[in-house]
Amino acid sequence: MKLPQVYKNFKLILNVILITLAFSCGSTKRVIASGVASDKLSAKQVIKQHTKNDIDFKTLKARVKIDITQNNNSQGAGFTLRMEKDKVIWLSESILGMARMMITPDKVKFYNKLDNEYFDGDYKLLSDVVGIDLDFMKVQNILLGQAIYDLNDEPYQVSVNNNSYAVSPKDQNALIELFYLINPSHFKMDSLQMQQALEKRMLQVDYSSYQEVDKQIVPENIRIIAVEDTSEVAITMEFKSVSLNDEVRFPFNIPSGYKEIEIK
Repeated sequence: MKLPQVYKNFKLILNVILITLAFSCGSTKRVIASGVASDKLSAKQVIKQHTKNDIDFKTLKARVKIDITQNNNSQGAGFTLRMEKDKVIWLSESILGMARMMITPDKVKFYNKLDNEYFDGDYKLLSDVVGIDLDFMKVQNILLGQAIYDLNDEPYQVSVNNNSYAVSPKDQNALIELFYLINPSHFKMDSLQMQQALEKRMLQVDYSSYQEVDKQIVPENIRIIAVEDTSEVAITMEFKSVSLNDEVRFPFNIPSGYKEIEIK
């Protein structure tokens, strides 16, 4: 099935958001100064601090501007983001509401009013895009600047790399090489780096700055580079007007008469 270009662009934006999103907050924020990495900390100590600094909130809402560059072509879009931790991530095109997405632990859904189409399925679509098996918790962890895998599930090693703690599995997966760079000041991620040499895929997510909001440490700006074979996509994101723990709604009703998109 050949999909309309509008849908392809929207799908690209949404998939990038879901695997790479980060948050910033409003008037109460302050920029976090970087600390100094020490080679005296063990991997266990770094992991403990990283886990401890996971963001504690019930709900989040924000406006997010995304700019994408591919093959020397650039485009931008604005979205409204709402989230209920561990339950729902919701996105809507912010001007006219022409496209909307909602993901839960069980479902990935979105619709596009421009083409009268909708998708209602599971995480296979997103997993195929990034080349790893995704679920709701992995997506959420990336959104919050946390490691995508439980760092207590296997042995890890640590070294100091450009004033970040470089944390990686002692036994790297033969199919996917994984590295986390963790900030020495607040122990959130400075970078997530994944490489699949056989598939000629690479994903790098850089969290360029963080802020403290209501005593929570959250990312502020990010840059994403996704490479597959000779194709490269670069994405920059800016998050504004974020608030925590407000009452939020997640309206999502697929209009009648829309055609279902089948991804094969």
